[in-house]
Amino acid sequence: MAKEYRTIQEVAGPLMLVRGVTDVAYDELGEIELADGSRRRCRVLEIDDGNALVQLFESSTGINLESSKVRFLGRSMEIGVSEDMLSRVFDGLGRPIDGGPEILPEERRDVAGLPMNPAARSYPEEFIQTGVSAIDGLNTLVRGQKLPIFSGSGLPHAELAAQIARQAKVVGTDEPFAVVFAAMGITFEESNYFVESFKETGAIDRAVLFMNLANDPAVERIATPKMALTTAEFLAFEKGMHVLVILTDITNYADALREISAARKEVPGRRGYPGYMYTDLATMYERAGRQNGKNGSITMIPILTMPEDDKTHPIPDLTGYITEGQIILSRDLYRKKIEPPINVLPSLSRLKDKGIGEGKTRADHANTMNQLFSAYARGKDAKELMVILGEAALSDIDKLYAKFADEFEATYVSQGFRTDRSIEETLNIGWDLLRILPRSELKRIRDEYLDKYYDKKKTDP
Repeated sequence: MAKEYRTIQEVAGPLMLVRGVTDVAYDELGEIELADGSRRRCRVLEIDDGNALVQLFESSTGINLESSKVRFLGRSMEIGVSEDMLSRVFDGLGRPIDGGPEILPEERRDVAGLPMNPAARSYPEEFIQTGVSAIDGLNTLVRGQKLPIFSGSGLPHAELAAQIARQAKVVGTDEPFAVVFAAMGITFEESNYFVESFKETGAIDRAVLFMNLANDPAVERIATPKMALTTAEFLAFEKGMHVLVILTDITNYADALREISAARKEVPGRRGYPGYMYTDLATMYERAGRQNGKNGSITMIPILTMPEDDKTHPIPDLTGYITEGQIILSRDLYRKKIEPPINVLPSLSRLKDKGIGEGKTRADHANTMNQLFSAYARGKDAKELMVILGEAALSDIDKLYAKFADEFEATYVSQGFRTDRSIEETLNIGWDLLRILPRSELKRIRDEYLDKYYDKKKTDP
């Protein structure tokens, strides 16, 4: 029988101090029984000489220091996982909120997970098709990669996240594919948008959704990605699935870390965020990847909103160190009504070279990608010159590059949030654009590919 403690010393925001405890460990779950018999959950943050600092999962309102009791449960936070979780919607603590039955778990797992042995990691090298040209063609996502999306407040990252979740697939394989989608600190309206978006396209059949709303406690926000990743590990490494994990919004997660750190009176680091934020983010991101000898994999797309569009802010800065590239959304493109507003030049996928080419996408992919980058960069420079000096100052070839940049944004990058393009379509659109330029300018493409694709007539829209 678990001991009950009536020695609650103080309650400060989401934290509570319990004195005189024995045999209690870090991260252990506890239960607080209030005077009216209702119960709330908590977990141990710190043990110091018989004093336990616990973190509340619900509000601290109504906790009476005299009459409330605390009981520690002897286990850390767990989630019951099962294949039946597919097509279901849960809250941030893994409880069903879609009106369906409770999950009968195949096993219970600690949400902290076990770190993957670096020596057992397999190198990511299989192409994942998101159906978004700016990603597939230029900043390719590879199976087992961590590729974040850096957005700004008010930019349509939610629409892009839903689009990728609906459309993503591993090409050329019949192996099962699943999406684990975790939303932290979002509004009810956004939550509703995600759920409806998945349902109307039928993508919910292969998805597990975790929804943590903005009015839920901060501690639940910290648990949500761990719940999602534990579910993803089970589906990937026990059931052999390719799992795409989408986490939005990491900024809300980091703010919850800061809130709890401030309540604990810890010494703040950069911009008030705790000094251990790097470690905390790494323990989350590094749960993605592939394992030797196992078919399944976890590919991760964390989404974060950069405060004031500042990519030197601690959250995008630290995320950029841990992950393998970034997709950056541009406010300028958004103002031009380009959807999705992906700024391809500063965006980067560090593993793209491994996931493209013969047998994966198409032999001409690497060459056309380099040429599109080069032509777009020169086209943007030409447009800037045009603003300063006027069109008359540009050479004929610079005018062609300026035209290329406009067409590239209007047809290649801008495809809307409902269009699903195959990699073949993306590559063909790239060739259609390159035909704006004379053949002599395409110096980054081999002659064999120019002979094969450049001289073909334009593909039908």
